[in-house]
Amino acid sequence: MTYCVGLKIDTGLVFMSDTRTNAGVDNISTFSKMRTWQVPGGRVIVLLSAGNLATTQAVISLLDERTKAVEERAPSLLATPSMFQTAQLVGDTLKEVIRQAAPAGQNADAFGASFILGGQIRGGEPRLFLVYPEGNFIEAGEDTPFFQIGETKYGKPILIRAHEKGLGFAETVKLLLVSFDSTVKANLSVGLPLDLAYCERDSFTVGYRKRIEQDDPYFRTVSEGWSSALKSAIKSLPDFEP
Repeated sequence: MTYCVGLKIDTGLVFMSDTRTNAGVDNISTFSKMRTWQVPGGRVIVLLSAGNLATTQAVISLLDERTKAVEERAPSLLATPSMFQTAQLVGDTLKEVIRQAAPAGQNADAFGASFILGGQIRGGEPRLFLVYPEGNFIEAGEDTPFFQIGETKYGKPILIRAHEKGLGFAETVKLLLVSFDSTVKANLSVGLPLDLAYCERDSFTVGYRKRIEQDDPYFRTVSEGWSSALKSAIKSLPDFEP
């Protein structure tokens, strides 16, 4: 299982993903679910993936392969004129991979995958998309500034309750770490290390990237502080009177 979040803030885009994959309790591995492409001064693209590992790796490999010798290999992530068309390209590539992996008569659901795509191309705004297994997609907006894929149900209440407009990068990372901590504690199929990336508006680069390990002191502080704050909040509520 997987948990990934992409969040749009005033100053850019923030992404976080776990790295755990498993095929049973005795077969757990670590794979990065975050891929980036950059053209200095021109574009930055970040892709988070969830679902069938073979499908997501095939999609990313195809997208990456087609960025080499762009003039000879169209379409390419490095040549799309807009983020909207980049999302179309990712969706089409996903459909292509699933179609090849699941010939007629086979259940395509077993090969399903979903993606969070974000980035900025010169001349446009930072944009964030959720690409569904069917290849169609939606875009984040004022009312829905973040997307989640994978094991979303444990971390989503945190984001819904605590997210507010105007959050800076540091506050957003704190919020995401609480969301991931809640998910990790509730589901063993999601686990550290976590990958974090930040694309500042008009920088056209991943300006900050970090892998948050199990022993990361800030993550431990957030995790312990959140547990303590929850216990204090529960105790501060009035007791039930039968």
